[in-house]
Amino acid sequence: MALPRAKTSKKKKIVIRGFTAFLFFVLAFVFFFSMNFSTVEVRGPSMEPTFNTGDHVLVSKAYWLVGDIKHNDIVVIRSREKSNEYVIKRVYKMGGETVDFYNMPSNWSITNGEFIVPERQYYVLGDNRPVSEDSRTWGPVELKEVIGKVIVIRFGLMEAKAATKE
Repeated sequence: MALPRAKTSKKKKIVIRGFTAFLFFVLAFVFFFSMNFSTVEVRGPSMEPTFNTGDHVLVSKAYWLVGDIKHNDIVVIRSREKSNEYVIKRVYKMGGETVDFYNMPSNWSITNGEFIVPERQYYVLGDNRPVSEDSRTWGPVELKEVIGKVIVIRFGLMEAKAATKE
């Protein structure tokens, strides 16, 4: 027995509206995600052992969602030398705080007294201090130089494949 044409047409409209609403939601989510999150590949040894070359991290600039930058957060910063490059470092001190003599900028003299991080700036260091080029070399960074805060760590593809084979 066939359904009357009016009921079939009404169900079809409901399905189409539901599917359209679903597609709109997916599109809005993708747009939101692409505007507030990005992935970055780790290069170099400056953050070892926390990160190794080839690791990928998820970075967010939506501080209202993931929280403001604070001590020990890992941040991605635009390179001052090359506009299309970035560095990954850990926040060591924030504006108004004193940096110990061991981690002072290399161009700061002890005769100047303590080095105090300027307000609204961050003093960042690499976890592998002997090889890291960081605020000790180029000074504190401003918020506008920060691409975002690392929120998720994903291991490199080669390591993930090796782990699944064992």
